[in-house]
Amino acid sequence: MPQHRHAPARICPACDGFASAAITLGGRDHHGHRRTITAHCRTCHGTGTLPSARALLNAAADAAFTRR
Repeated sequence: MPQHRHAPARICPACDGFASAAITLGGRDHHGHRRTITAHCRTCHGTGTLPSARALLNAAADAAFTRR
């Protein structure tokens, strides 16, 4: 049986696929746990990948031709 290969995911160039990071605020809470916040990549919105080129072109064409 033939095996189908899917196209590789397009990794976000801004974060190299590491879309979220936990950043410590430097202190601990009353339970002794570190206080952290989660920062997400602004380019890919925390997914680590970008849409396919076809999806980007379709979205751009739809936006260009639906303006009035």
